[in-house]
Amino acid sequence: MKSVELYAQVRRAVYVEGISQREAGRRFGIDPRTVAKMLAFSVPPGYRRSSPPRRPKLDPFLAIIDQIPEEDKDRPAKQHHTAKRIFERLRDEHGYDGGDTIVRCYVHNQRERQREMFVPLRHDPGHAQVDFGEAVAIIAGEERKIHFFAMDLPHSDASFVLAYPGETSEAFCDGHLQSFEFFGGVPRSILYDNTKLAVARILGDGTRQRTRMFSELQSHYLFADRFGRPGKGNDKGKVEGLVGYARRNFLVPIPRAANFAELNARLIEYCRRRLNDRLRGYDDTIGERLDRDREAFLPPPIAPYQPCEKRAARVSSLSLVCYRANNYSVPTAYGHREVLVRGYVHEVAIACGGEEIARHPRSYEREDFVFNPLHYLALLERKIGALDQAAPLVG
Repeated sequence: MKSVELYAQVRRAVYVEGISQREAGRRFGIDPRTVAKMLAFSVPPGYRRSSPPRRPKLDPFLAIIDQIPEEDKDRPAKQHHTAKRIFERLRDEHGYDGGDTIVRCYVHNQRERQREMFVPLRHDPGHAQVDFGEAVAIIAGEERKIHFFAMDLPHSDASFVLAYPGETSEAFCDGHLQSFEFFGGVPRSILYDNTKLAVARILGDGTRQRTRMFSELQSHYLFADRFGRPGKGNDKGKVEGLVGYARRNFLVPIPRAANFAELNARLIEYCRRRLNDRLRGYDDTIGERLDRDREAFLPPPIAPYQPCEKRAARVSSLSLVCYRANNYSVPTAYGHREVLVRGYVHEVAIACGGEEIARHPRSYEREDFVFNPLHYLALLERKIGALDQAAPLVG
């Protein structure tokens, strides 16, 4: 291969000095056809194949090789054909008598061409992504699994993380409420995966049927919802990255807290400090870019939002109301009556006829019994009064 210096000398002799290609060939001792190539390229172009390589043994079997990966798409991922297995089937079932290396190379090249490619995205201000993550924390001296709500604003990279005892509908809605207050507005649209907290069902045409609680949340704040493709986490890569970042940076080492309120105060402080960070490739801080997000936000609603799950129930003969497999007491005066249970993240409120009759701390155990002794005071007084009246008769 001729050197770059020779290319420069030949091109200068022809284009600057004005000599002919034939004269340049004689001066530098090269073929005139080589001179023509040097004039067409400023540097040696390397070897260029004039036609695709011929594979007389493999070419008749290409259709069979291409069909096998197509059939694998309907098979379990761990039982797809390897290149070695494809070669063995060609040899044993179809009479292929060539080598295995050329088969492996062809299969490898075909897989490389079919790999998914991505287009860099431009994130306009005023939009968000939401997801849940899991971690371990020590709450009140007990090591337990926690579920943390994460909202990311892709334009500014501003983040909000809040921990909950469970990944429930009320935690999902409360996370939205708290994040809107933290960011100072409501995003124009929010991207989700197909979580059952928001999507009750995906129809055959891809249409999502929203859950009632998510529909109420959306109706209150008026943001548009968007959903990623099932099983494609890269559709919301920003918040997926935030979940991992929060787990590695906010929750390492394993945090200790007296309760969730103390833990969440720390998480919010971490998110607030992060607003001062300046990420690679940006001249301004996350907080400065958050101002542009806020300018594009929807205005917050005037009426307050109640992030709770509502369920109708009936009071039992033991003056108990069952909610999420746990029993909560109400005053005995409301026995056998229809009530409305509002399940918040950390509390359960019970109302009858528009009046709140009981409020308890929320239990996340199963078949737990949460009661207030005062709810049974009236019944005890009646029992004691009945015993006092019956006492003279006994005497």
